[in-house]
Amino acid sequence: MDERLPLFPLGLVLLPGEPVPLHIFEPRYREMVALCLKEDRPFGILYASESGMSQVGTTAWIRRVVTRYEDGRLDIVVVGEARFRLAAIHRDQSFLSADVIPIEDDAASPEDAAIRQRVITQHMKLVEMAGEEVRPGLYDPPPEVSFIVGRHAGLELPDKQSFLETQSEGGRLSLLADHFSGIIKRVRRAKHLHDLSRGDGHADGEPEL
Repeated sequence: MDERLPLFPLGLVLLPGEPVPLHIFEPRYREMVALCLKEDRPFGILYASESGMSQVGTTAWIRRVVTRYEDGRLDIVVVGEARFRLAAIHRDQSFLSADVIPIEDDAASPEDAAIRQRVITQHMKLVEMAGEEVRPGLYDPPPEVSFIVGRHAGLELPDKQSFLETQSEGGRLSLLADHFSGIIKRVRRAKHLHDLSRGDGHADGEPEL
């Protein structure tokens, strides 16, 4: 990433490969989007909260302009691509831009395959619990499983930011495994209490996931 990257601080965390619809209404960001469309380049989305702007974000490519309004507003769809870390911020335009450093993952670990399968099993179980159809093809290709599943994990924004910043597939998978384990326990507990309230409670003999 040799060029300055235009920045768009938002109250969301964008993961690599994740599509997100955006409504662009502020003049400065309309200018930024126009520049990115004209020069066929991405901008960077950074999670902004009350505590400030995160130092790690994701490049966003505009995949589609859905609607152009007469007053200049736009509805667009972007897709996350690569993670970056801020190196230097520039304030010489109407919108922020920055010199950024690409983030690469650490080397894969032999243990990644086992934790990957655990996370896939947990996620499939949660999909079944929600009464939805399991799609095995969702989990391909294997090197990207953490980000693929992470998009559908229901992580709180601070947790999703920590997930984004984790620099190993195994580390991200471990975060997901802990997250899913907690959800499964809560769902089973709620079901058990519901069964008890109906007078047909029984011990849940399903294996721990």
